[in-house]
Parts: sequence; C-alpha cells; structure tokens
Amino acid sequence: MNKSTDAKTIFGIFFRYILLVVIALPNLWLFYTIFTPLTVYPVYFLLNLLFDASLISNIVIIINQNLPIEIIEACVAGSAYYFLLILNLTTSGIKTKTRIYMILFSFLVFLAINIIRIFLLSLLAISGSSFFDITHIIFWYALSTLFVIGIWFIQVKVFRIKEIPIYSDIKFLYSQSRVKKIK
Repeated sequence: MNKSTDAKTIFGIFFRYILLVVIALPNLWLFYTIFTPLTVYPVYFLLNLLFDASLISNIVIIINQNLPIEIIEACVAGSAYYFLLILNLTTSGIKTKTRIYMILFSFLVFLAINIIRIFLLSLLAISGSSFFDITHIIFWYALSTLFVIGIWFIQVKVFRIKEIPIYSDIKFLYSQSRVKKIK
C-alpha cells in the first residue's frame, strides 16, 4: 500500500467507529424509530389473520378484547440491530456497496426472525400455555444472542468475509504506527 491508500484506510476506520458512536448516542433511538413499526405491524397482521386483533397506540395489540400483547422496546430488540451493525462496521476490508448489502441482509433476516418469534410467543400467550414464561425467557436470554451470532456467521460465509471485527482494524493501525517501527 502507498501512503495515500494508508491514509484513506485510516480515515475509513475512524469514520466507521465514529459512526457507531454517533448512532448509539441517542440511546439507540434510530433503531427503535425504524424497527418498532416494522415489527409491530407485521405481528398485528399475522395475529389478525387468526384472531380478532386491534392495534392501539402502535404498540399494544388486543386479542379478542381481553388479552393485551404489548410489544415494548426490548421486544423490538434495537440492541440486537446495533450489535449486527457493530459487527459490520468494525470489520475492515469490505467495500461500501457490499457493506450496505450486508447491513440490509442482516437487518431483514433479524427482523423476520423477530416477527416470527413475537408471533409464536403471542400464540403461546393466547392459548394460555404454561410454557409461555420459560419459552420467553429462553428466547430472551439465549436464542436472541444465538440469532445475532448466527446471522453474522451466515454473512461471513455468503459475503466471503476474511477479516475479523475490531482485530483487523487494530492490526492495520499497529502496522502503521510508530510503536512497531521503534522495535
């Protein structure tokens, strides 16, 4: 690499990390603003196919007028979208167009999984299943993390990613630093 390419790469690294900080500053507001309606409306639509459902305040779904199903921020999982974005933006060596496709791919896959998850949990709640609480806890603590990691590994395979998040950036910056040259 030449100095011009190195400078561009260093600028790209700092831009990606600053972008992550800027997106996170307003408490992941951006993710909840975008993904709350994208989560609530499909769940409402699916439940309305099977039950008499009403949507109130874009958040609460009432089934047969006696069972509220509230889709709160934790259900929308803004932090999972942010984690997928972190994995994407902290990985070097990805062209901008590919990076955009990867972000869209990961967000759409997670959105679909999340809608199905909420729909299935809603069916358990509506049926009065004694398995609702344990299933909800398993989804919350274990499977949500596995979904995000699984989506990332699928992306690595599909988009042929060779770099490692964070590590590859640190390795490049170290190779450009004076610390290495002093030794």
